[in-house]
Amino acid sequence: MNNLLGANFARLRRDRVFWLCLAALAVCSAFSMLNGCRQAAANADSGFVYQLDHFYFNLAPALGLFGAVFTSLFLGTDYSDGTVRNKLVVGHSRTAVYLADLSVSFCAALLFMAAWLAGGLVGIPFLGPWKLGGTGLALCLLLTVLFLAALTAIFTWVSTAFTNRAVGAVVSILLFLALLVCASMLYNRLCEPEMLSGVVITAEGMTMGEPVPNPDYISGGARAACEFLLDLLPTGQSILLANLELAHPVREALCSLFLTAAAVIAGLWTFRKKDLK
Repeated sequence: MNNLLGANFARLRRDRVFWLCLAALAVCSAFSMLNGCRQAAANADSGFVYQLDHFYFNLAPALGLFGAVFTSLFLGTDYSDGTVRNKLVVGHSRTAVYLADLSVSFCAALLFMAAWLAGGLVGIPFLGPWKLGGTGLALCLLLTVLFLAALTAIFTWVSTAFTNRAVGAVVSILLFLALLVCASMLYNRLCEPEMLSGVVITAEGMTMGEPVPNPDYISGGARAACEFLLDLLPTGQSILLANLELAHPVREALCSLFLTAAAVIAGLWTFRKKDLK
């Protein structure tokens, strides 16, 4: 296992996709934060006080995309070049090979997270430090690590299922985008107000009427189910983090741990059954 990890991390240090993703995340994070600072300066007279917290986690959903690209290409290269088969030939078990691949992919995801967080620090001179407090910030970072673990486990599983690197990359990216769209739709529906404004626009101007029920508002058991699904999806957690709306941190953490365990077990089963020609 140690030899496998050493070889994987040695290859990681030389991997161009990894360094490109790392640099791109840092640059995008810094650009996003500076754009937020510009927005805060432009609206300085509005009376609303912008804080670092409002922009710092905006790119949380993008972490999954970079993870999908890197994991599928990094692991897909091993399958395409026959490296995985060679590892098994020299005596490594399939479980050790799979867990070593998962470990290096998760470490890469954590480094992507670090680059994203480091890029956002450019906003401190303009907006000051976080207002979340130490506990709030630590909670956000912990939940980020957990949903990244779930996404990495899923992408590793997908990469294992497809020997062709290009196919694995396309499937991983499309899967991530599907999860993101699903989470976005759930979040948007849950954000619908219960009542709609009674403002009526006529030729004579606007008149105020009685508020009317919103037909798109979800209530009762359906709302609870949608909230649970949003917490269950790693992409849903990333959207909630971007908006600082992590209302159920314990449930979200447990959901991430459950998905991680399920994806690892499924990935190990898939890899053990896989015919490596």
